[in-house]
Amino acid sequence: MKILFYGDSITDACRNRETEFGLGSYGDGYVKYVVEGLLSDGYESEDLINRGIGGNRIVDLYARVKVDCWNHNPDLISILIGVNDVWHEIEQGNGVELDRFEKVYRMLIEDTKAKLPNVKILLCEPFILKGSGTVNDGDKWQKFLAVYDYAAVAKKLADEYGLYYLPLQDKFTEAENAGATDLLKDGVHPMERGAKLIANEWLKIFKQVK
Repeated sequence: MKILFYGDSITDACRNRETEFGLGSYGDGYVKYVVEGLLSDGYESEDLINRGIGGNRIVDLYARVKVDCWNHNPDLISILIGVNDVWHEIEQGNGVELDRFEKVYRMLIEDTKAKLPNVKILLCEPFILKGSGTVNDGDKWQKFLAVYDYAAVAKKLADEYGLYYLPLQDKFTEAENAGATDLLKDGVHPMERGAKLIANEWLKIFKQVK
């Protein structure tokens, strides 16, 4: 099974783009830990591809889907997107409105299924934590809460198209409520513990996908 990870900086996680395969190509985030688990189960690194790019919004994923997804002919595409669609609006006025987010996400799914009829798709829930740093500067937290609405769209599309869905927000909230302070360094980007949390949940749902 060829698996492709698609998304923004949370998926990118400073991956080495000069090499196609090998641990450096998976970055330092959740994909690295997912891949470690898959390699231990006998998967080959040539079949595990990271195509996350920092700063991406849903419109950016759609724009590059042919070269970064379809051309690889994966069996499974795992997508994590949504926080930048909100964040870029807060910081730069260049976000993606909720209705357009749904429209473009729907196009991405439908076009991918048309191009790759047998592909399996896993939509991952975007998430935030108040914590400290970026999302808690001034009045930004209230604006960042819109991420919940974007997560609801992802869940809606997964249900509508019969896709796999990975819920993450509740897992992060539960961990934070239990006293964890080393999950997301700025309320968005996972630290090691947060990355491992995502990877553990991803590997659990992957058992349903295989």
